[in-house]
Amino acid sequence: QVQLVESGGGLVQPGGSLRLSCAASGSSFSSYAMGWYRQAPEKQRELVARISSSGFIYYAGSVKGRFTISRDNAKNTVYLQMNSLKPEDTAVYYCNTHPVAVYSWGQGTQVTVSS
Repeated sequence: QVQLVESGGGLVQPGGSLRLSCAASGSSFSSYAMGWYRQAPEKQRELVARISSSGFIYYAGSVKGRFTISRDNAKNTVYLQMNSLKPEDTAVYYCNTHPVAVYSWGQGTQVTVSS
C-alpha cells in the first residue's frame, strides 16, 4: 500500500520560508498529478498547488508568486517551497494525487506562521 510522508513544517515568522517534502512509496507515483493541500483549524481542506506528471503547474490565488511546487520522480518526492509566509498560511499541509486522492492521506506537516 502506498504511503505518503510529509515533512519540513515548523514555526516560522511572517515573511519567512519553509520547504516541504512529500515522499511516496510505490512505483506509480510518476504517472499521477500531485497536489499540496492544506487544512486550517475549522476549515475545509483546500488545494494549494498542483503539478501534473508532465510538469504543468497550478497555484491557488492565495499563494501564487510565493509558493513553488516541484517534483522529483526518481525520488518519488514532491516539494513545496514556501516564501513570504503569512499568518493565514498556518495549517496542516498534506500531499496527495489530484484531482482524486488515490492514496490514503498521510499525517501531514504542521506549518505555523507567527511572530
